[in-house]
Amino acid sequence: MGAQHQKTRRLKVMTEHVEETEHFRRGVKTRLLGFILMVLGVLDSLLTLRGGIPAYEFLLLILLGACVFAIGAVRGGRRPFTEAGEG
Repeated sequence: MGAQHQKTRRLKVMTEHVEETEHFRRGVKTRLLGFILMVLGVLDSLLTLRGGIPAYEFLLLILLGACVFAIGAVRGGRRPFTEAGEG
C-alpha cells in the first residue's frame, strides 16, 4: 500500500514539473524572433549610416522587433488557464 502511494506521489510531482516547464517555455520562439528582428534592424541601420546614407526604414524594423519581443514576453509571463483558477 505504501509503495503505491509513493508511486502516485512521485507521478504527481513529475506531472507538476512538466506543467511548470511548459509554462516557462511559452513565448520563447516569439521573443527569439523579436530579438532577431531588432538585431537585424540595428545592423542594417549601422551599415547604411557607415555608407553615409541615413535610412529610417530600418528603425521600423527595430520597432517591429521590439513589439514582437514584447508580445512573446507577455505570452511567457501568463499563467495557464487551469492555474489561474486555482491561485
